[in-house]
Amino acid sequence: MTTALQPATTGTFDCDLPPWLAAYLQRQPEDTPGSRKHTPAEIELICSAFLFAHELHKGQKRKSGDPYIAHPVQVASMLRELWADGATIAAGFLHDVVEDTDVTAEEIEQRFGAEVRLLVEGVTKLSKFNFSSKTAQQAENFRRMFVAMAKDIRVIVVKLADRLHNMRTLEYLKPEQQKQIAAETMAFFAPLASRLGMWKIKWELEDLSFKYLDPEAYEKMAQLVNQQRREREKQIEAFRAIIEEQLHKTGLKNFEVSGRPKHLYSIYQKMQRQQKSFDEIYDLYALRVITETSDDCYRVLAVIHQSYSLIPGRFKDYISVPKPNGYQSLHTTVYGPFNSPVEIQIRTREMHRVAELGIAAHWRYKEGDTNPKFNPKEDRFMWLRQLVEWQNHLQDDREYLDTIHAELFESFQSDVYVFTPKGDVHCLPKGSCPIDFAYRIHTEVGNHCAGAIVNQKMVPLNTVLRNGDIVEILTQKNAHPSLDWINFCKTSAAQNRIRQWFKRLHREENIALGRQLLEKELGKNGLENLLKSEQMQKIAERLNFTHVDDLLASLGRGETTIGTIVKKLQEQVKTELTPQLPASKAAPSTNSGALIANLQGLKHRIAKCCSPLPGDPIVGVVTRHDPAISIHHRNCSSLSRIPAERCVPLSWDQSLLKTCPASYPVDLYLKVIDRVGVFNDILARLKEASINVRTANVHTSPNALAQIYMRIDIRDRPQLTSVLSQIRNMVDVIELRCPQEMRDP
Repeated sequence: MTTALQPATTGTFDCDLPPWLAAYLQRQPEDTPGSRKHTPAEIELICSAFLFAHELHKGQKRKSGDPYIAHPVQVASMLRELWADGATIAAGFLHDVVEDTDVTAEEIEQRFGAEVRLLVEGVTKLSKFNFSSKTAQQAENFRRMFVAMAKDIRVIVVKLADRLHNMRTLEYLKPEQQKQIAAETMAFFAPLASRLGMWKIKWELEDLSFKYLDPEAYEKMAQLVNQQRREREKQIEAFRAIIEEQLHKTGLKNFEVSGRPKHLYSIYQKMQRQQKSFDEIYDLYALRVITETSDDCYRVLAVIHQSYSLIPGRFKDYISVPKPNGYQSLHTTVYGPFNSPVEIQIRTREMHRVAELGIAAHWRYKEGDTNPKFNPKEDRFMWLRQLVEWQNHLQDDREYLDTIHAELFESFQSDVYVFTPKGDVHCLPKGSCPIDFAYRIHTEVGNHCAGAIVNQKMVPLNTVLRNGDIVEILTQKNAHPSLDWINFCKTSAAQNRIRQWFKRLHREENIALGRQLLEKELGKNGLENLLKSEQMQKIAERLNFTHVDDLLASLGRGETTIGTIVKKLQEQVKTELTPQLPASKAAPSTNSGALIANLQGLKHRIAKCCSPLPGDPIVGVVTRHDPAISIHHRNCSSLSRIPAERCVPLSWDQSLLKTCPASYPVDLYLKVIDRVGVFNDILARLKEASINVRTANVHTSPNALAQIYMRIDIRDRPQLTSVLSQIRNMVDVIELRCPQEMRDP
């Protein structure tokens, strides 16, 4: 942990220090109104973290030319404005040291404690590791971050402060970097801020991302808003004064009325969503009334509705039914005195603080309270638990990123509040149906859903739910999901759970089929007692499977051959009986190639039964009727029927692999969930791997899996293994077979 430090002077640092930090370094509490007061122990921790980071980052520069330490200082200052505790601010100073210096996470823990280490590790990107693509790196960074968030929600608050300052200084990067970072911010970090109720950060992240993603539209919006700013400001100020006077007349005290301009991106979104021109958007400004109590909020609402015409469908009561992120306020839109719509928000001071700070608002000290620890099992963090859970099911990196983006984006659309018969409220996106509601309650409720009752009436499962609906889900033990549910359910959580159910269903069928095939074959070879033996588990591991069931499922899908398993079992038994004999070594070479050593001038062909690829261990077979060599995979099941004297050991010619590149046709057979765009998603994976598609046929039938037959060009075995893994990990792909796929020890 930290040791006591002497007060430090502020004139020896590489950047200007904010007043609060300068005071802390002199061990003087900096008492700014509206800021958190840290204890002496917290101040000591904060100062130690700053001095450590300053020393490590000495000499480093940002793209702007500023000393690098200026960035951690700004991040820590933002965290302080968010009422963060000492450990969180310390992490703000240290968040880049593991990534950009030689300091390890273990050293962070030794100096500053396990709490600070967890926060620093949670926001550290994996830039020091090698990844196959930027998509893979981005996916793994988010996986790590969400796991850390589930342990301590403060991780994402540090990350949001880090991202916000980086967005503020994005102008110094290259245009392609600007777009990449802005796109990631818009897709993930702005929605995360929304999920946590941190609206102030969300709006700024959106406007900054908008600026770099669509510069022309951003500049046009800025010009249009500035042209009408003065006139709109006069109108909103006049309306503000009128409302204030009316509220005073009712005897209401201790309230504030203020006007605020809408953010550029929110105006742009509204224009796109409603297909309107800028001149047709009237509510560019909003009025906000801050009161002392909830009762006062409803009194203000009554005065406004009595004085001005309410625009139908624009009233929302988020006080009685808060948003999932804790946001509370009354929203109404009325025709103001200038015959134009004006949005008015009414909330208490505490509600306003929560609306500005979100989850960070709960860090504020109260008399006698200790720093709160957030329980990830709370309902408000259900979305976070879902994101962590998906990491075990969504192995494909692009699909994982698309899924979490969809799940986070649903927070913007969550405007439908429905109730259970017991009165529990659930918030869903517009367009949600009883299937979405069932899976929101629990996975098993969705998987066994047999019907739905809405407002005491039986309704079809594709019924669109509306605000205030009371929904009861009927379940049956033998009920199960239907493929057509994916076509009408709205939430990504429901869609992914339906897909996973079908994957599990087919897995169990394939395990049973694989076990049946293997039991029959083992009986022929006198090995029937080995199916449940330790040798079987060893064979599964030698063939790159974790469990025997995984091997049986692969056999049932046709990805692994009976001959391969039996041969490996025989080798395993023989090895255990004669341990002094060394195990046979696989032929070297994992690179691509077109030629085979020692066959120059001899007629030869690739055997169709196993179609070995460059990099595979191979055996030549002298054919009887045709004077040629047939090239087989060493594990080809047909070799067991060929006399040993006709087999010739062969290997790929390593010296000619790079000079004679070639491609080989490979056939794929897929069963996929039939949804719009699934075939394009598969083609996108192949395109990313630079794989040519020769032919493709798709067969579909109602309420059934779609079947896809493809022939692709493959360079070598490693490329085939990689692309099959990518496609197989897609959640829509239920089954993938490839005759050329064979597994080696």
